[in-house]
Order: sequence, then C-alpha cells, then structure tokens
Amino acid sequence: MKFLVVFSRIFVGSLFIVSGLIKANDPLGFSYKLEEYFAESALNLPFLEPFALWLAVLVCIGEIVLGLAVLFGGKMRLASWSLLILTLFFGWLTMYTATCDPSGTYTAVINGEEVQRSVTCVTDCGCFGDAMKGSIGRSLTPWESFAKDMVLLVFIIPIFFFQKRIKLNTLADDKIYIPLSLVFTAFFSWIFTWWFPVLFLAIAWAGYFGLKKVLSGDKSEWALAGWATILSLGFSFWCYNHLPARDYRPYAIGKNIEEGMKSAEELGLQPPKFGYIYVMKNISSGEKKEMTDKEYIDGKWWENKEWEMLGDETKQLKLEDGYEPPIRDFYLSDVDGNDKTYSILSAERMLLVVAYDIKKTDKDIQTDLNALYEQCKASGIEMVCLTAASYSEVESFRHEHQNMFEYLTGDGIMLKTIVRSNPGLVYLKKGTIAGKWHYNDAPSFAEIEAL
Repeated sequence: MKFLVVFSRIFVGSLFIVSGLIKANDPLGFSYKLEEYFAESALNLPFLEPFALWLAVLVCIGEIVLGLAVLFGGKMRLASWSLLILTLFFGWLTMYTATCDPSGTYTAVINGEEVQRSVTCVTDCGCFGDAMKGSIGRSLTPWESFAKDMVLLVFIIPIFFFQKRIKLNTLADDKIYIPLSLVFTAFFSWIFTWWFPVLFLAIAWAGYFGLKKVLSGDKSEWALAGWATILSLGFSFWCYNHLPARDYRPYAIGKNIEEGMKSAEELGLQPPKFGYIYVMKNISSGEKKEMTDKEYIDGKWWENKEWEMLGDETKQLKLEDGYEPPIRDFYLSDVDGNDKTYSILSAERMLLVVAYDIKKTDKDIQTDLNALYEQCKASGIEMVCLTAASYSEVESFRHEHQNMFEYLTGDGIMLKTIVRSNPGLVYLKKGTIAGKWHYNDAPSFAEIEAL
C-alpha cells in the first residue's frame, strides 16, 4: 500500500502541475472555454461570464498548488479534500459534455414569451487547452476526458484515505519524490512538446529546500503553500500580460495560414468519415426509432409512407478519424462585404492589428499605431486592422483615434484565436506568421522590418 501511495502522489502531483501550467500558459484561452460553459444555452450561468478570467486563473493556480502540495507532503488534509472535490467536479463536467444532446432545446423567455432554442454542446472540455491539438493533432473527446478523470480519481483515492500518514517530506522522502516527479513531469512535457514544466518544477523544489531550511513545522507548510501560489500566479500573470510562452494554436509563429486552411483532399491525406443517425416516427402510433444512414438506404425507408423522418433530430457521427484542417474560419471582408482573405494572405509584407472587440481594446496604443502605420506605408508594408465590430462602431472608433489604416471584419472567435491580446499585432510574410506581439510588447518599426 505504501508503494501505491508513493506512486499516486508522484503521478497525480506531476499531472496536476503540467495540466495547470498548460492552462496558466493561456489564461485567456481557458477563460473563453469557461464562457462557453457559462452561456445560457449550456450550463445557464451567464452571471459568471464577467468573472471567467478570474475563475480561469484560480483554477490554474489551484491545480499547480495542489500538485506541488501532494509532492511536498504539505497540508495533506486540505490538499486531499481539494483534489477529490476538484476531480469529481471535472468528472461531472466531462460527463455533462459527453452526454450533451446537440439536437436538444431549452426554453428561454424573450419579451415575456417562451421561446424554444437549441442547446450549445461544448465539444472540447479544455482540460489541456490547445496543447493536445498542437502536439498530437487532436483534443481528447469528451468521453476520453471523462475516462482520464476517472483514472485520476483512482489514484487520488489512496492519497485521500491515507492523508493522515502523509507528512511533510523528510530528506529520505525527497530522494524519492524529487527525481521521480521530475521524470514523470518530463514524460508529460514530452507528450505536450513543452519542457518548461520541468524547469518550473525544479524551481519549485529549489524554493522548497530554501524554505525548509529557515522554517519548521506548520509555518513551513503554509510558507510552501505561499511559495507555490506566488510561483503559479507569477507565471499566469506574465502570460496574460504578454503572450502564451508556448503557442499551440495554428497561428503560431512560423505557421502558414493558407497551408493550415487546406483540406485533406488538397494535401493528399485521408479525411475523416462521417455518418448520420436518423430518427423515424410512425405517423399512426407516434413510435420513434433510430437508424443509421446505411440502414435507411438499405431498407428504402423513404418508400414507407407510414414513417416520416424527423429532420431536426438527425445526428452526425464521426465513423473514422482523419485529417481535418486546423484553420476553418479564416475569412475577412471589407465594409462592402468583399472577400479580402487572399489579398491579405498573398501580400509580401502585412502587419495585422487584431482587435476583436474595439470597445474593450487598449486605447493608449492608438497613437503608436498611427505612427507605425506611417512608417510601414513609407516602407511598403501594408497594415490593416481586423475586428468583429460593426461598421458604425468601427467608423466611430477610427474617427476618435484618427486611424488611417483600413479595417476589415472577421469572426470574433477566429480573431481571439489568432492572438491573445486586444489589440495584438501579427506580422505576415506571404501568409506565414513571422512575428506576434501583445500590445504591452508592441514592436518598433525597426523590429518589424528586421524580420
């Protein structure tokens, strides 16, 4: 049993640290996922949407701190209860995600009248952010995420039931937990093609040793909790105020947008195969039955006049995995609705100012952008702003800030995916991303021209 507890602590602690760091690496992206869950058509918790970012950061820090607490052996009663509750909650959430019926409806009250609306099914729980897509090519399915949580729960149970026997590590314990936790973390880092978690854990262990030398007993355990919190918060705060340290999205530096839009057929790859589940209803009895599209065709059900197909209840199923383009919604248009997508992607040098919501965009950078535009224009670098705002909002904003560069319209979700900053700057060379900046790190013209 001792071996099981030791293994569980190392496995759970390392996985929680890596999982938390992946989310903390992109706190804005995780907050967008929480907003999807909070939507009225999902969990119906719209009052939580304004707090999505703070909740996202809290979850990130919580996972990292709990992972370190399990490895350090500090405050195990609090840590084990928190681990159990958090894992059960995420298990419920992934179960909800997996069992969501995309053809379902809910009742909304609009202007005093009840209206039926379609539910929103969150297809990706966001457990590992965009890291799964960016490393192994796809996210975990909802059922795979649920299975992962159940496996994790199996290893949390020994920690929970033997919490009283787990004390702050002795020197003998450290000789086991330090090297093995680094090995497990390195394994998870290898899966996600990101080695920073190993460095982070090494720094955490270094601070742990320093605090244990100067403090003892209950004081050292609370000090270690504070150290873990400061370390986690510092990393999340840095990523929020700059850009993710590791960019897993298809708009990372070095990626070609047009290449990311190509279909499986264009690349000579195997596309995924889909099928359909039809719902048939007997006109006389009202009986319903489900069948695959193959069964429908083989049985020539369209000829049976006693049965009708309920088209709004048809479900699509993925029968076989295949290549799916990572970029599917990159489309830009001007104020007249003209498609400008390929003129942007084919430009020799193009600087994009991405401001998905100009009402919330940082205003202080506008003077610098106007000066940058003049320098880019003189050097032959095109510069446009991409936004999801309406024409009237754009015109009012441009007039207020005297912007001379053109504004193009794109989907808000797509723009938030391109760069985690509002505004953010993206430099393209024939559709390939050569540079990306948060507005806090806005580049000089010399930096852009040097790329």
